[in-house]
Amino acid sequence: MNVLVYSGPEALPTSLKNTLSTFRRLLRNTYTIQSVSTQVLKSQPWSTSCALFVFPECKNVSSAPQWISSLDRYVENGGSVICLSSGVLAKPPSSEGLQFKIGRSSLYPTYADTSDQPKSVNLQISGEVIRGMFQTGMREFVGVKPQEDSRVLATYHENEGIAALECKSGKGKVMFWAPSLEYPITEEPARSLSSDLSPQELEATELRRLRLLQLTLTALGTQASFVESTPRPLPQFLVSQPTIQSAVSAVLKALETSVGSVIEDANDNFHFHTLAEAELVLQRARQEDVSEDPATWQPKRIIVCPNGKLPESTVTPIFDVSLFFRALTEARSCMGHKSTGKPWGFGDVLLYGEAVTSTQTMLDKNPHFLSKLPVPFLSIGSHQVAGRGRGSNSWISPAGCLQFSLLLRLPLSSFPASKLVFVQYLIALAMVEACRDDTVLGPEQGDTVRIKWPNDLYAVTGEGEGQKKKIGGILVSTSFSDGQIDIVIGCGLNVLNPPPILSLSQLQREGIDMPLSMEKTAAAIMAKFENMWPVFVASKGDFTPFMDLYLERWLHSDQLVQITTTSPPTHVRICGITFDHGLLRTLPERRGWDRGDEGFIDLQPDGNSFDLMSGLIKSKS
Repeated sequence: MNVLVYSGPEALPTSLKNTLSTFRRLLRNTYTIQSVSTQVLKSQPWSTSCALFVFPECKNVSSAPQWISSLDRYVENGGSVICLSSGVLAKPPSSEGLQFKIGRSSLYPTYADTSDQPKSVNLQISGEVIRGMFQTGMREFVGVKPQEDSRVLATYHENEGIAALECKSGKGKVMFWAPSLEYPITEEPARSLSSDLSPQELEATELRRLRLLQLTLTALGTQASFVESTPRPLPQFLVSQPTIQSAVSAVLKALETSVGSVIEDANDNFHFHTLAEAELVLQRARQEDVSEDPATWQPKRIIVCPNGKLPESTVTPIFDVSLFFRALTEARSCMGHKSTGKPWGFGDVLLYGEAVTSTQTMLDKNPHFLSKLPVPFLSIGSHQVAGRGRGSNSWISPAGCLQFSLLLRLPLSSFPASKLVFVQYLIALAMVEACRDDTVLGPEQGDTVRIKWPNDLYAVTGEGEGQKKKIGGILVSTSFSDGQIDIVIGCGLNVLNPPPILSLSQLQREGIDMPLSMEKTAAAIMAKFENMWPVFVASKGDFTPFMDLYLERWLHSDQLVQITTTSPPTHVRICGITFDHGLLRTLPERRGWDRGDEGFIDLQPDGNSFDLMSGLIKSKS
């Protein structure tokens, strides 16, 4: 499930930045927190996976943008909204402006004038006085009267004016907080207003801010778990299969670097350390103060494990590197994998980090690193603190999510670029096949994991559309240079996540003796994909060898959908994907005596929004 933070043109950048960082601190173990633009709100089915919608401080949303109707439906159907740094004006409903209907009236969020001076305020909540909260300007709750559908959460200690309000709207809830709870008390601009506090008092005030937000989030139905520190990247380990002792040295040679050296690249700087330094480098990384700004998280430290050596489990506590390599060997053996004669196979060379910014960004945004790395090269991060999803989406991975990026390379002279679209289909197929493996879910339970075209994985837990939930996603990026195609395949799969996030562990049948593990799941995916890749490459991207199995494993066979980009809307049935460009192939549905157009309608995702779970295909614009 997602917590969406509004990032439209009215959102103030500083408030937006602090809202994202604060909510990630409180909710990152159970939700994916990401900003959402007006374009997404207008064109994407965002509400189906939204646990909470958050407004940072805004300029007044006075017009009537198209997306407001989707927000109205979200709240009416039981969604939760929180408006930070916001006052309220109660007045009759109108056709314009952001508003929430409460009884016969509407509550309109109001915001401080930019010329207002920030201040420190004291709040009273259930008889307790909470001092030193930050507020960016004057805000009032005008026309608000006590009624069944609302309750005052907090008042100002000095004058008993309303500081926070909770309201019922339809089946949903809306909360308004006038204090700017998104701003850390320990950082500017809030810190300067508390200059008379000692460092200990400042930290205590910051703790009260976070506890206050935690209680607010719990009241809105989200599962907030307090995390003491700001997420930060930790050193990564460059390792290889113990039997391939020259692999790590080969990587360093290709990068034209050595232990103790630094590579300066476009997005990141990489500093290489010896294995003997591991505990000290990790300890320093865990203890150092870090900024909220990911751009300052430099350099990226890589601990080199040469000659087949593996790190101790004490320095990789949540991913057993040795178990991964053993599971990879066993998975290949079970599949009858034959040696290709290449120096190493998929997953044999690994860059692993307990906490990384983004496995995808570290590869595809650093051109020197990317182009020099020998392939195949696998990067796994147990936690991503600045992860990337498709488009402008972020992917902030909660605990229990397996995320990895696999670097492959092909010559343009022998592989047509037009067939690269099928790479995302192939890795999706490998992932669902891995879920059916005995080391993961087994054939019966694994069959609940299905492909949602073009690049998502869903779990089908019962009949009805409400029983289909996203469990994984895929992002493929490519770059071209010197006659080569560098392909970075980024994947996320929920393996061990606790509820409310659906994961493979919740699909596993009770009483199974073999527990799920990240290591065995990753190994199964690598082995399945490694078995498919040579066939795909040898056929120059022809998807024919995989098409029947792909259609057997996806969600959409014979699905009836409505294309809303035509006038009137066209009812079509999905019948497959095209062999040439991987487009979604549909056939117009006959209605009554109307035979309709007998020709195929082929669709691509870059011009359409595919809410296939709701049977809609609509324009993104």
